[in-house]
Amino acid sequence: MESSGTTRRQATRQKLYEAAVTLIAEKGFSTTTVDEIAERAGVAKGTVYYNFKSKTELFEELLRHGVGLLTASLRTAAEESAERGGTRVEALDAMIRAGLDFIDRYPAFTQLYVAELWRTNRAWQSTLLVVRQEAVAVVEDVLREAVRSGELSEEIDIPLTAAALVGMVLVAALDWQAFQPERSIDEVHSALSLLLHGRVSGH
Repeated sequence: MESSGTTRRQATRQKLYEAAVTLIAEKGFSTTTVDEIAERAGVAKGTVYYNFKSKTELFEELLRHGVGLLTASLRTAAEESAERGGTRVEALDAMIRAGLDFIDRYPAFTQLYVAELWRTNRAWQSTLLVVRQEAVAVVEDVLREAVRSGELSEEIDIPLTAAALVGMVLVAALDWQAFQPERSIDEVHSALSLLLHGRVSGH
């Protein structure tokens, strides 16, 4: 059982994450100040420094937290699919849906994450690579099982295919939200599902 102090601290951190992610998505990291994050979260400036040593540490923890949630939802989708007796390809399809659901719930975080992936020489680059690899590894595991069970060809390059699937979901979802917001999540999922099943070529 967690103490009320621990729970309160987690709630405070959650508020700070939400404030930071929306501000940084709006203004960029360098122009966002700790004062603004505290004000947006409705806490005293000292509370930010009590929870995080610096703005950079807050951002690193934000990346860990967000990608941790994504990784957990991908893993759950794969496990639930397996429990229903689904194939590995059906598990991948469930993970695509889980990824879209995550992005739909946390659009500002997703925009931020994708933007940061392409920047270099950032203080948190190593953190970003670690958390990205955790998410991709969940997909790699399912691909590896699919090859082992004969569902997918042994010719597939597992690391690149996993990265491509994650990238496909991220970029398609951001495109959906920015340029085709009238589309439903079911439509977007159906389109990506066709890609996954290799049915785009018409065979």
